[in-house]
Amino acid sequence: MCNGLEQPRKQQRSDLNGPVDNNNTPEVGTLGSNCKCLLSVPGPCEPEDLIDGIIFAANYLGSTQLLSERNPSKNIRMMQAQEAVSRVKRMQKAAKIKKKATSEGDSQALTEVDLFISTQRIKVLNADTQETMMDHALRTISYIADIGNIVVLMARRRMPRSASQDCIETTPGAQEGKKQYKMICHVFESEDAQLIAQSIGQAFSVAYQEFLRANGINPEDLSQKEYSDIINTQEMYNDDLIHFSNSENCKELQLEKQKGEILGVVIVESGWGSILPTVILANMMNGGPAARSGKLSIGDQIMSINGTSLVGLPLATCQGIIKGLKNQTQVKLNIVSCPPVTTVLIKRPDLKYQLGFSVQNGIICSLMRGGIAERGGVRVGHRIIEINGQSVVATAHEKIVQALSNSVGEIHMKTMPAAMFRLLTGQETPLYI
Repeated sequence: MCNGLEQPRKQQRSDLNGPVDNNNTPEVGTLGSNCKCLLSVPGPCEPEDLIDGIIFAANYLGSTQLLSERNPSKNIRMMQAQEAVSRVKRMQKAAKIKKKATSEGDSQALTEVDLFISTQRIKVLNADTQETMMDHALRTISYIADIGNIVVLMARRRMPRSASQDCIETTPGAQEGKKQYKMICHVFESEDAQLIAQSIGQAFSVAYQEFLRANGINPEDLSQKEYSDIINTQEMYNDDLIHFSNSENCKELQLEKQKGEILGVVIVESGWGSILPTVILANMMNGGPAARSGKLSIGDQIMSINGTSLVGLPLATCQGIIKGLKNQTQVKLNIVSCPPVTTVLIKRPDLKYQLGFSVQNGIICSLMRGGIAERGGVRVGHRIIEINGQSVVATAHEKIVQALSNSVGEIHMKTMPAAMFRLLTGQETPLYI
């Protein structure tokens, strides 16, 4: 499975990581690199071949469209890919039934295609006529998944500059300020499904190196072994598993409420990068059951409700579970007491070692798995509120990036979920459930 992210907009987002994450797919940016040369890029193809383009044979099964947030977690992307496969297979089945009813049982032939992959674009060509069926610039590909012999190619649709129908505000209950985008999902079948996904991931890596060279940036002479050695010398900081397994931090609470009364809480995501991703209590309604109990605090992570685990579930699912408690009079919660602010410690011995995360207007929007930032406690979706003892709440994006890019040694940060920050600073009106 390979995951690629789009090129950032100028002066809005800056990558503080190198070109390749643990899935061999880079974030495109302008800060740092750990590549020696084209030949060092791992993958099934010769890097030079990817510059010219390679072709894989596949069967085109169909396409569907999904709504998605701009930067969802990898788990959510995989769920979206699986949903796309299910939809396309249902459409295929319906079409087959319809064709049987109208043409005396003739089976529907699969469309054989050639998948052209290069560092510039991905094309889908009809295998017989070589006519172009689809053409996507590589940078527009948001996610590539291989599921058995199935490949799912996901691309965000281009949005008109005017008020776009492809850009819709989230429904009530979703995090305010987040928009949803239409994702076009192409589904293919091939014996080389895994190779196709790996090749596209490798194409991102090669394209990143070409991008650096085109802009006069010489990649640092830093081998993967050197970086791995640095990682192995660092212990996990703010380790969730240690904190969550400490019985002193874990509580089982029983809350009383009236039938028909809401629990009176606002929850947000803990942030991708957490070992045990769940939801965080971000606000409580004055006089509501949660606040009346006196047993809960802002920042508490909710592990389960009435025996149903919330770990790893999407935010909307967790919100639905809480809304379903309205007619109950007793609610049992398993929580882990956590401060609302996460303390981060990144150990960076030299500027040549990438930090491994991206920042957009003070908010961490992507994270390289296995990097020094993840080990230091960095979470996607968190807002940076302090760097090395200095508040950056009202600091310009460029200054935050500069402070991080030039920092070496121990980098101390304080962060909190961006949605919680907006609630606590009055930028959002709480939506209690």
